[in-house]
Amino acid sequence: MAANFAKGKYQVKNKNKYVGKGQPTYRSSWEMTFMNFCDNNPNIIQWASEPIAIPYRHPYTNKRTNYVPDFFVLYKDKAGRQVAEMIEIKPYGQAVLKEGMNERQKQTLAINMAKWESAKAWCKQQKMKFRVVTEKDIYRQ
Repeated sequence: MAANFAKGKYQVKNKNKYVGKGQPTYRSSWEMTFMNFCDNNPNIIQWASEPIAIPYRHPYTNKRTNYVPDFFVLYKDKAGRQVAEMIEIKPYGQAVLKEGMNERQKQTLAINMAKWESAKAWCKQQKMKFRVVTEKDIYRQ
């Protein structure tokens, strides 16, 4: 499935569930679809778009910089327990090492992996989960 690079402001319907600052901005149709899911799913208790900056070290420049995960979600799992999770929406091709990747694709993946390792560590300290969601997850049949 090809990426659809839609951009815009999402109109929150269930304002009591959205705990982010301002009106959420989507940078792809996948993010827009995920926002709609969070807004309308009865098991989602709270959600926010780009809620926090997490420091990480860039693997090529070695500079400290910040990574902003796409979403925070608080939901009830199948057992009824509350689960807090940071979610990153990313194309599958930028989330998994595959044969035949060119050097630029490998560098993008390495940068993403550095961000995600920092996010996992930060989330663990906060007793949260971290997950990367791709189009394969969003559009799973």
